[in-house]
Parts: sequence; C-alpha cells; structure tokens
Amino acid sequence: MPNHVDLSHVITDGMLTYPGLPAPHVHEHLSRADAEHIYGPGVTFQIGMITMCTNTGTYLDVPFHRFADGHDLTGLALDRVSQVPGICIDCKGVMAIGPDVLHGLDLAGKAVLFRTGHSRHFGTPEYFAPHPHLTTATAQALVTAGVALAGIDSLNIDATHSPAGDGRPVHTTLLRAGVPIVEHLTNLAALPHTGFTFTAVPPKVAGLGTFTVRAHAVVG
Repeated sequence: MPNHVDLSHVITDGMLTYPGLPAPHVHEHLSRADAEHIYGPGVTFQIGMITMCTNTGTYLDVPFHRFADGHDLTGLALDRVSQVPGICIDCKGVMAIGPDVLHGLDLAGKAVLFRTGHSRHFGTPEYFAPHPHLTTATAQALVTAGVALAGIDSLNIDATHSPAGDGRPVHTTLLRAGVPIVEHLTNLAALPHTGFTFTAVPPKVAGLGTFTVRAHAVVG
C-alpha cells in the first residue's frame, strides 16, 4: 500500500514565512450562522477568505518569479511537479551545500530534495537566522544533470544572509533553465533516499511566478 507523506507547513492566520513579507489573514466570508438565513434552518455552509502573499508556507517558484520574460504559473508543465520520481539528499549539518553531494547520482528528470533539518525551526526566530542553502556550483550541476525540480526544507535555496546585491545566483541559475524551485519544505526525514514520487502543484494563476503548494510524496 503506498504511503502518502505530507511535506508542507500548515498555514495559519498571522503566521510569518519570510521576514518582511505580509502575514496571511484567514477569516470567514460566510459563517454557518449567516448561511442559515440564506439557505434555511439547519442548512449551513462555511465560505472562507484568505489574503496572503504568494510566498506563504511551502511554495513553488517558476521562471517569472525571477525573469520578466519567464513563464508564469500557467506555463508550468505538470510533468515537472506532479508524481515526479524523487531523490532526497541528506545534507544535515552543511551550511553551503556544494555539488559533491550530487556525485554519482542519477538526477535526470528527478525532483531533487535537499534535507537540511532546518524546518524544525519553522515558526521561531531561529528559522530566519543564517540557514542552509545551495551554492551556485550545485545549482549549475542540477541544470547540467537535467533535473525536473529542486526543493529544500530551509528558508531559501539561496544564501539570504550573504551581502546585498549578490543576485540570488541559485534562483537565477535554476529559473533561467526552467527548473522550478520548492522552498520551505518540511518532514523530509520521513522520506527514503529514493523510491518515491513528489508532487507540488500550484493553482493556474496568470501573472504570478510563485504560489503556495501542498507538497507531498508517495512512497512505495
């Protein structure tokens, strides 16, 4: 029997995913009590509202996030983000993840997930401290290998604590090559090294380069 593994953080009202970005506001558009006045006694529905930045919780980036001429969410090929054969690479204890972790691995067409363990700090100030990230050389190696997608359980796939103006080289390298990025994953410790598929499908919204996903894996 296949095992479904949830790899997404829960989104709650007022939570903070990334410093400086607005927190989501989750509330009701139609309450159950108000619904009875519309549909009759005992007939209740709840219709919710959420106002949020597209970079909230666990989310996926496509080229338009970085490049004005890159494709937006509507141009995302489903075969890059739905039931993609996955590989999970254990990088715990490594701050700058170099290309050596990819040596000897068959990565073509794979969703390559980097497990750093940093997700355990999600929701705390420590999550926003210097965090594990990929190096530019690792991003280039992923592109050369022909990966379908890259993901990480950290604040950012780039080093956000590096000097301003560094150009976010990992985002630049991957998104220029059309490789989607999933950030703020969690629960990667529940995955084997291989033998699973990965899914992280965003809604089909025109004009957006990033959106929240329900990332998950199917093992077995």
